[in-house]
Amino acid sequence: QVQLVESGGGLVQSGGSLKLSCEASGRTVSSYVMGWFRQAPGKEREFVASVSWSGGRLYYANSVKGRVTISTNNAKNTVYLQMNNLKPEDTALYYCAAAQVVETTTEDRYEYDYWGQGTQVTVST
Repeated sequence: QVQLVESGGGLVQSGGSLKLSCEASGRTVSSYVMGWFRQAPGKEREFVASVSWSGGRLYYANSVKGRVTISTNNAKNTVYLQMNNLKPEDTALYYCAAAQVVETTTEDRYEYDYWGQGTQVTVST
């Protein structure tokens, strides 16, 4: 069993920055691939970024590439999502997720076994 707790969301002006955190717990969490997803009202949950604890499986959605950085602190079992130059279209509930085995692509939400409760990011104009 893996537990994921996100934090760091909030309200920010367009062009601003936020750093989201996801603290993971569980006996074998270090073997999982970690991902960030987001879901805006009325839209499907979409992939943002992924990374493994060894630094592999590093991918970004085209919509955030160049503005977002995913990273890990293995000692703290924490995954971060640094978001810069935020835009109103980045407004969404952001979820952290963990996948034990990825058979296709880390961009596929159905590959993930565990999810956090989400943290809200709101970007104002």
